[in-house]
Amino acid sequence: MKDYKKYFTISEEPEIIFKALTTDITIQLWTGQEAIMIAEPNTEFEIFGGDICGMNLEFKQNKLIVQEWYFGEPEHPSIVTIKLHPHKKGTSIELTHTNIPEEAYENIVHGWNNDYFGALIDFYSEVED
Repeated sequence: MKDYKKYFTISEEPEIIFKALTTDITIQLWTGQEAIMIAEPNTEFEIFGGDICGMNLEFKQNKLIVQEWYFGEPEHPSIVTIKLHPHKKGTSIELTHTNIPEEAYENIVHGWNNDYFGALIDFYSEVED
């Protein structure tokens, strides 16, 4: 199992980014794929048309998202923690993803950088143009 941590900056306020990450309709806008998401603990979610699914564990409005991502039957849960901080350029995002299976690590890192936060950054850059 491996862990991944990275920081991203997006030129929108934390309230906007929180909504973009926790509202199924908004997730569908920036991913272009179906999503099932309710910002309530102990609810299951699916994003990217079901390619990513798991359990929502914790939310702090406009500040924190904690999820368990499913990878079959791992020995330890794979936990995603997204912290949102106000930043002079919008929002600083602190991503921590723990217990990623070795065989999925490269795909997951690519996904975070390109498909997930890369797509979100592109989406809000296009909105500003």
